[in-house]
Amino acid sequence: MIPVLIAYTTTEGQTRKVAEFMAGALAEQGYRADVVDVASGRAAGVQPLYAVAIVGGSVHMGHHAPELARFLRTHAGWLASVPLALFSVSLTAAREGPDSESTTARMMEDLLKETGLEPVKSCRVAGALRYSEYGPVKRMAVRSVARAAGAPVDEDVEFTDWDDVRRFAVEFARDFSGAPREVA
Repeated sequence: MIPVLIAYTTTEGQTRKVAEFMAGALAEQGYRADVVDVASGRAAGVQPLYAVAIVGGSVHMGHHAPELARFLRTHAGWLASVPLALFSVSLTAAREGPDSESTTARMMEDLLKETGLEPVKSCRVAGALRYSEYGPVKRMAVRSVARAAGAPVDEDVEFTDWDDVRRFAVEFARDFSGAPREVA
């Protein structure tokens, strides 16, 4: 089995869900995917034993979590030696159009400037609104932003396109892991 690292950081849990979904999709294709939360103690012990790495994080207030940049800097030496994919989970990615695309691209570029790494593939993933899990102040602030964006303001909603997430992970692993390809 070809080893794949899926490292992530999450604020509200959607990015963890995305990372675990990717691992499941890769397992179905015969890969061994190790999922690691970069904010956990386990992240410090990650070894360069992987054929490829998929790393991602959630975006809040226009920025990825500092833990994600720290993980990328700490492991930059070996991450630069394997094919690296980056995914970014945000509500901005749920909106269509050039403004959304340029904003999510800028957020990824800001993260990469901090780390010096260059992924061979990247993906913007639409996140989720979890009103039922927010406290009163956050719920009110998120509702205001959601209303302006035309999103639901009273119920939890998941914007993630799971088919795109599967395609991103499987195509990246297939194209860059060195695994033999099927002959058509």
